[in-house]
Amino acid sequence: MDEALEKRLPKPEELSAMTKESLAAAFAGESQAAEKYLVWAEQAEDEGYPNVAKLFRAISFAESRHARNHLRVMGGINSTAENLLAAFGGESFEVDEMYPAYHEIAKLQGNNQASRSINYALKSEADHKGQYTDAREAVLAGNDIADQAISVCLACGHTVLGDAPDKCPYCGAGKELYRTF
Repeated sequence: MDEALEKRLPKPEELSAMTKESLAAAFAGESQAAEKYLVWAEQAEDEGYPNVAKLFRAISFAESRHARNHLRVMGGINSTAENLLAAFGGESFEVDEMYPAYHEIAKLQGNNQASRSINYALKSEADHKGQYTDAREAVLAGNDIADQAISVCLACGHTVLGDAPDKCPYCGAGKELYRTF
């Protein structure tokens, strides 16, 4: 990281309970705002407003910076192995508790599209758990994961290491609807 930037960034510190709770809420809010603004930038682009889209993207970036600063102060940035373990924990909570409960609520209330969205996420998060586990094992052994494509379905978030399948197993989208990283 650039030294001039590094010296200006807030540092981790011991936080009182109320401050920690406030920063956690601010982190969530800034993260959600950043993502929402990216979605709205795409909408503005689609409607023919490229400069409004640029504004949304720039402010999304600023909101992301705020979130990162909050995470840094809370001590939420650790070694790669620790970050992978925390990511696995988050995915596990989503797969084992959060999404199953949300899915049942949506089904009971007849919210079919919400149920569909939640089901897509639930299936994809299960993939992520395994991917984080494999990555952490590699890192703990002193290795990086293989240099290969990582493909994500634009419709449902299905994530696969390697080339995209011809058809998404979760939503049926074709290979052309995958983004490759």
